[in-house]
Amino acid sequence: MKNKVILITGASSGIGEAVARKFADEGALLALTARRKDIIDKIAQQLEVKTRVASYKCDVTNIDEVRNVYRQIKIDFGKIDIAFLNSGVSFRSGIKEFDSAKARQIFDTNVMGLINFVEVLLPDFMNEKNGVIVGVSSLADSRGFPKSGFYCASKAAASIFLESLRIELKPYNVKVITIRPGFVKTPMTDKNEFFMPFLMEPEKAADIIIRGIKKEKNRIQFPFAISLAVRILRIIPDSLFEYLALREPIPKK
Repeated sequence: MKNKVILITGASSGIGEAVARKFADEGALLALTARRKDIIDKIAQQLEVKTRVASYKCDVTNIDEVRNVYRQIKIDFGKIDIAFLNSGVSFRSGIKEFDSAKARQIFDTNVMGLINFVEVLLPDFMNEKNGVIVGVSSLADSRGFPKSGFYCASKAAASIFLESLRIELKPYNVKVITIRPGFVKTPMTDKNEFFMPFLMEPEKAADIIIRGIKKEKNRIQFPFAISLAVRILRIIPDSLFEYLALREPIPKK
């Protein structure tokens, strides 16, 4: 990854920050974006001792901001080799706290935020017949889990979009990779009130992700146990899935 120009959205915490730190160790050149400029600037300053880093304030839901940031990155670095599109949000969304405004916020970030960056990347990637788009989805994309309907639906949309994009971009030599993590310890999952099996530290997740990117996998999904469980949940009868899904979740200790 040495001297590769890598754009990372949502780089202020969690998977995005961990991936940025791992890429910096390998000598990649980093363009980091987040909504919180103060946090992303601090991370960039920490990584500057290892590699060249630039930080940009960007709300991925705002297409004008995305265009302006992309323009500035091209001025600063000349190009982007890998786009790691990681921005995401989640809110509890059961029927008792149903709120369409929260649904809109989740879809704007998890789906439109992804699409907005793809829109600005495509012309250059297709023209140069080179580039890698990495989109972070979730193992929650496979079925509708209770009280997580908005999030599950947004990740299902992201995964299907990335799959379609991967097929279309194959003739242009542009690689599209879908990341499907299970539970990773981040500020977002810290808010969950239930037990999260096989909860993974972001640094370990970053190692798995970067290995998969180097191998040019179509999908990088982990951990294995949760990935296998999700595959089984997809094929079991609806009645059994409903029975399992409606069981009281184990509280977080």
